[in-house]
Amino acid sequence: MKPIRLAACFVCLPLLLSSVRAAPEAFEIGPHNKDQLPGGKEADGIIGDFVLRNNLVEVVISANLPHRKANMSTFSAAIVPGCLFDLTLRGANNDQITIFAPGGQQGPVSLVRIVSEGRDGEAVIETIVTAANNNGLFKRHEYRLKDDWQGVLVVTTYRNESSENKTGSVDDRWTNFLTNGTIRAIAWADAVDPADKAGYAYAWIERDGMSKPPQVLDLKPGQELKFARFLAVGRSPAEAFGIVSAMREKTGAVSGSIKDEKGQPLPQANVTITIDGKRILAYPDENGRFTLRLPPGKYETETIELGRPAIKQTLEISEQQAASLDVKLAAPSSITFDIRDESGRGVPCKAQFIGIDGTASPYLGPHNRARGCRDQYHSEKGQFRVQVAPGKYKVVVTHGIEFSHLEQTVDLGAGKTEAVKGTLRRLLKTPGWVSADFHNHSTPSGDNTCGTDDRIINLAAEHIEFAPTTEHNRFYDWKPHIDKLGLTDEISTVPGVELTGSGAHFNSFPFEPKPRTQDWGAPQWQKDPRLNAVVLRDYQGPEPLRWLQINHPDMVENFIDRDGDGRVDGGYLGLGQLIDGVETQNGMRADILAGMPFYIARDQAGKEIVIFSREFIWLQMLNRGARYWGMAVSDAHSIHGNGVGGWRMYMPSSTDEPRKIDWREISRNSKAGRMILTSGPYLEVAAEDGTPAGREMRGAGGVRLKVKVQCTDWIDIDRVQVLVNGRARSDLNFTRKTHAEWFGSSVTKFDRTISVPLSEDSHVIVVAYGENFDLSTGYGTSAQAKLKPCAYNNPIFVDVDGGGFKPNGDTLDWPLPVKGLTVEDAKRILSERAK
Repeated sequence: MKPIRLAACFVCLPLLLSSVRAAPEAFEIGPHNKDQLPGGKEADGIIGDFVLRNNLVEVVISANLPHRKANMSTFSAAIVPGCLFDLTLRGANNDQITIFAPGGQQGPVSLVRIVSEGRDGEAVIETIVTAANNNGLFKRHEYRLKDDWQGVLVVTTYRNESSENKTGSVDDRWTNFLTNGTIRAIAWADAVDPADKAGYAYAWIERDGMSKPPQVLDLKPGQELKFARFLAVGRSPAEAFGIVSAMREKTGAVSGSIKDEKGQPLPQANVTITIDGKRILAYPDENGRFTLRLPPGKYETETIELGRPAIKQTLEISEQQAASLDVKLAAPSSITFDIRDESGRGVPCKAQFIGIDGTASPYLGPHNRARGCRDQYHSEKGQFRVQVAPGKYKVVVTHGIEFSHLEQTVDLGAGKTEAVKGTLRRLLKTPGWVSADFHNHSTPSGDNTCGTDDRIINLAAEHIEFAPTTEHNRFYDWKPHIDKLGLTDEISTVPGVELTGSGAHFNSFPFEPKPRTQDWGAPQWQKDPRLNAVVLRDYQGPEPLRWLQINHPDMVENFIDRDGDGRVDGGYLGLGQLIDGVETQNGMRADILAGMPFYIARDQAGKEIVIFSREFIWLQMLNRGARYWGMAVSDAHSIHGNGVGGWRMYMPSSTDEPRKIDWREISRNSKAGRMILTSGPYLEVAAEDGTPAGREMRGAGGVRLKVKVQCTDWIDIDRVQVLVNGRARSDLNFTRKTHAEWFGSSVTKFDRTISVPLSEDSHVIVVAYGENFDLSTGYGTSAQAKLKPCAYNNPIFVDVDGGGFKPNGDTLDWPLPVKGLTVEDAKRILSERAK
């Protein structure tokens, strides 16, 4: 292939800012100019990084700084200085790429510096790993930018300065994309949420003596290899693909528009282009227009917007003449929603679309966005419109576990609009208590790509009233997102963190984020959980009410068998005194009544594995004197599937208005163990004298417990069980079958005072359970649907003899579990127990 001049390739490409004309530039970011960093969903630039920009794009190259990484999950937390972190169109603030690592670059580098500031027409930043610091292999990655380039040229040099052959991979790596592929040796990727309208592409470029590199690097002593690739950004994958294509071969221009039957633009439509049997998407702008380049040839296209009939066309591209693709789509089929509370105010909600009578359930979008995730739609205000294909649907609308639900059958004709309108009534009476979830994530965490706004909408739709900000290894604050979405009356937050590594994870709050610094000021994780607990307690200064919990804990390692040798050694001794709570519930099971410390499950590959029951081990630990409190959380990383909802907590609060919630009061009550854990039922438990969960009381001969359970109209229970020192006593087991008159059919399912005779000091826990029910009405195809309705309190400690509470040490007929339990051993033990 004949080399082509790079700048000339882009003369006919549309400019994002056509009036802007300036030389490219490279500069370092300091405190004085940090506002020059580009923004976007995945933007990770900080003070000390370098910026390349021209009239079309902005690029961030990570500096050689301590612990430099984009986020927690960048190559399993490896440091990655000298890599491309952000790339977006100039002024768009729409970065969607976490990292582009040329040659898989990661680990320490020798230097990152500006080579050319751009005054000579080319801005260049280089990353160097010297041979002395890399076992004799010299590496250089140059990031080059000229005006009119809608991307960056990345030139890599390898030189063997040792006396031995050097082998390795030259493969580039980029993250985080859910939709990507390769067409004609050009790798492309789409934004996680198509509504963000961004695409990327890159491929090897053969020019200036550089050729496509070998698949495997094999350098003889003294040998040097130099090669380049061009990384482009566009408003769609197809646009980025066309830009890279123009670097490699002749291309032709195509422009078009997508409008509705009235001639109005359809910015949410898209065009699927089939190239060599592979499909790639083009997105229109706000005016319904798009422009891109493609190699000469004929292509099949399909123009689509959900709810409208698609149109297929053939597109012919030539180098000499621009092609056009103008499309008019017919009227859509859609469902409008007007969902309000009893005061007439629009209410956050979730709508499910269930295809019936032969109609398929719709695919509204990726699982990690709120406004259209699989077959659900989450709204922050309750007034919205969703386009779906004609057909018959059962529509279910909910607002968490305290409100009624709506069900309506919609028979939707082609081009028609049907309305779903109704009131979600607050059925549960919960004065003085707020719904809380202490563990959730969005895309700054790195191990997921859920937008932060999407997470907030998800929280509000499921009626979580207090949710601390808990992104992985990053101090962050969701409040600006809550304010922007107009949800200050629905949800309250406090800045916090989840400190994460290959061991115990910790959620903690409050902290003050330090934007545009590494991890926004968060400390580094350490293996010994006690060290993390000590650091977090006083980080940024002492805070007596700082909350500290262990997430999804390995109860065996942390508290029983630290070194995994199969012997009880007490775990990390002293850890229990350094924490406030542990997540006994973080998943899709309710094991508080299981009566055993483990179960057998299957991993993602279908292999059988042994899973230890946190709840059972927690009960064993309580009997050994532990006073860290049980917690229930979602640990949500997406919206559909692993979203908010299911497990949560109820917390005492002096205000029922989310905007007035005081995190200090929430933390104070949490440290006192006042939390009620639930997957749906609202449980109230207190001793007859008013002693609440988490408190110790005098109770000669026993205690009388006031127990009340409320459920909304799509949740039910059929069992109330009192646990005494972790044991499910048969005389304290009440079911609809054995005590039918004790259970109600309205909102109040159970309301009794239960006498609990005691012969020794005991902690008591009440469990409300739905053995014959699930949560499918409220969660549909999402994973929480399989959960059993379950709620329980943190223990009330009853001092029977007046000598102060003394734990009885009972391990509940099972030895404390240790590491090394195989599936075969577990099956044998369960079989023997069954006999």
